[in-house]
Amino acid sequence: MRLARIKRGVSEGAVYHCISRTVGGQLLLDEACKAKLAGLLMSLGRFCGLEVITYCMMGNHFHVLVRVPAATPLSDEELLGRARDFYGRQGCLVVAAEEGFRACGKMPGFVRETLMGRMGDVSVFMKEFKQRFSRWYNRRHDRFGTLWAERFKSVLVEESEAALRTVAAYIDLNPVRAGLVADPKDYRFCGFAAALTGSKPLQRGLMGLFPEKTWSEALARYREAMFLQGGLAGAWSKRALDREQIQKVLRQGGRLSEAEILRLRVRHMTDGVVLGSREFVNEMFARYRPLFGPRRQDGARPIRGAPWKNLATLRDLRVRAIG
Repeated sequence: MRLARIKRGVSEGAVYHCISRTVGGQLLLDEACKAKLAGLLMSLGRFCGLEVITYCMMGNHFHVLVRVPAATPLSDEELLGRARDFYGRQGCLVVAAEEGFRACGKMPGFVRETLMGRMGDVSVFMKEFKQRFSRWYNRRHDRFGTLWAERFKSVLVEESEAALRTVAAYIDLNPVRAGLVADPKDYRFCGFAAALTGSKPLQRGLMGLFPEKTWSEALARYREAMFLQGGLAGAWSKRALDREQIQKVLRQGGRLSEAEILRLRVRHMTDGVVLGSREFVNEMFARYRPLFGPRRQDGARPIRGAPWKNLATLRDLRVRAIG
């Protein structure tokens, strides 16, 4: 049975790794679809007040690492500005809001309530993101019916450099694991490539993973996290272990670097429910204690077969956890 979604309170803020797959895992998303997904993601994030740290749009699924800030009051003017940017001046809510301002100097209550209901909630954000894309896709392909296999998965990620850097690198390395490119910079539908080509929001998102103060410094650290420790120099003068070699080493009980593990599929990143330090995972376990059986004493479970001794997840994944 699927575990209820675990989220932090609106007053705390949180980071989530969200994943969704097309129905039947079919390769329905071509380059135009991936570009549409990326554009919609960024515009909807600005509207909802969420920060997209990185993302990756693949042929049959997508990954998003998104920060939901702690709830803060928004003025009518701020809400109207966001609505104009997202819906345009002819949007129904925008027109109703502007009529209210002209009539009585403030936004009508029902408009404000509707707009505020779309702010700062990862579930609302993902629901609207998937629904808007589905409508666009069905019109484009003259089809009807569901596009996505199920509700989205999410992993609550601790706001720490170790956890965020690891999950972000895992997301940006998706096209490398799939054999589409040798370097994520060459895959234009991931956040890393978008940041390299000048996206300021994504540059800020990745810079927030490291203490470095400039984009060039953070970029060097991030590339190192993804590749250098895995045997690939910055000039690509060395070769990393390929997937079969990595799996052979794992079967033999050998130790691998973080970057080598990230070249494999790690279910803890998508099915771990909560990811971070043992203290963070146990805190979330205590908060959601009624969801678990009476015999379970704590929440933190190790990521078996991986070098992340400082990271744990809420689910103890043993079957096909890394592969």
